[in-house]
Amino acid sequence: MGHFAGLGEWADPAGVLMAVEVTSHDSGTDRRDRVEKRDGYAQAGIPVYLLIDRDANTFVVHSDPHDGTYTQTVPHPYGATVQLPDPVGITLETEKLKDYAL
Repeated sequence: MGHFAGLGEWADPAGVLMAVEVTSHDSGTDRRDRVEKRDGYAQAGIPVYLLIDRDANTFVVHSDPHDGTYTQTVPHPYGATVQLPDPVGITLETEKLKDYAL
């Protein structure tokens, strides 16, 4: 806790284990959430990017960044139980995501 306290708007991402995004329902979602943010997090070396994709009712685990690109991208349906890769290393239960699917 407090890793970025007092470091300003553009802090070094060292120490960040995972970024999580939920897609919005606007026209820029495809470019912004599925491409630009994913690529930015990979370029910053953030180990895991979890994208909850409300359009597809899936969650996508991007991991293993190398040369500015995630080398592993695995989609999962809502309801799946998934072991997130290290350094996060937790089991993610997603059954409740079904309650929010439109």
